[in-house]
Amino acid sequence: MSITRSEADHLLTAIDAMCESAGQIHLKHFRKLDGYEKKGAVDLLTVADRESEEVIKSMIAERFPGHAILAEESGACGETSSDYLWVIDPIDGTTNYAHGLPLFSVSIALQHNGQTIAGGISAPALGDHYRGALGHGATHNGKPMHVSKVDVLQDALLVTGFPYNRSAVLDWLTETLGRFLDRSQGMLRLGSAALDFAHVASGHIDGFYELNLHPWDMAAGALFVQEAGGRVSDFGGSEFSIFNKQMLCSNGTIHQAMVDVIAETNVPEV
Repeated sequence: MSITRSEADHLLTAIDAMCESAGQIHLKHFRKLDGYEKKGAVDLLTVADRESEEVIKSMIAERFPGHAILAEESGACGETSSDYLWVIDPIDGTTNYAHGLPLFSVSIALQHNGQTIAGGISAPALGDHYRGALGHGATHNGKPMHVSKVDVLQDALLVTGFPYNRSAVLDWLTETLGRFLDRSQGMLRLGSAALDFAHVASGHIDGFYELNLHPWDMAAGALFVQEAGGRVSDFGGSEFSIFNKQMLCSNGTIHQAMVDVIAETNVPEV
C-alpha cells in the first residue's frame, strides 16, 4: 500500500505545523523547568509534555475531525472507531529534557487501518527535522535519508534503550548489551527511541534494538527506517507491529546477525 503524492504532501504539511508548534513549547521551557512529576520510579512528566500534547491534539481535532488519537500522556481519545489513528509522543526523551540535555524529540504518526502512512520527528534543540510518507521516502531536514551500507556486525555502530521496568529485566539487559558490545564497533544509549530510529534511517547508526517500547515511541521512526531502505522486525526477525514489545531495526544487511545475537539470550516476557 502507498498514498498519493498529493495526500503525502497534505499530511506532511499538517505534521510540520504540529511538530513546529510542539517544538516551540519545548524550547520555551527547556532548561527553565521548576521541577517535574514522576509517573513511576524513573518515568518523568513535565509541563512541556502536557502543553505540547494538548496543542497537537487540538490541531488534529481542527484539521482532521473524526480521527482517533493515541497519545502518551492522555491515552486514547477522539473517534475511536475511525480507520485513522494519530500516534503521538509529545516529548520522547523526557528524562533528557528534564536534565537539560538536548537529546529529545516530538514524534507524530498517522496510521490508516493499522499501517503507518505518514510521520514526523523533530528535535528542536538540535535543529533536526525528520519526515516520511508511505511510498514516498523519508527526509532529514529536507534531504532524502538512506540507511548505511555497513554489512558486518563488527563494523556496526548500534544503539539501545532501557525500559522503565529495567530492574525486572536487568539480567537480560546487561547480558544482551555485553554480547553486542563484544561483537560490534560500539554501543550507544541516547535516551530517545524516536531519534534512535531516525539515526538508523539517516545512516548514522547501523542498528537499534529495545524491549518494551510503546506505540508512540515507534510509529513514525519505524516508517522512516523502512522508507530509507532498512528493516524493522521483532527480535526473531518476524513481522513488526507498533504494539509489539520487541523491536529490532537495522540497515537490513546486519539484521540477521543482530537477530542471531539476541537468539542467544532468554528474552523475558514484559
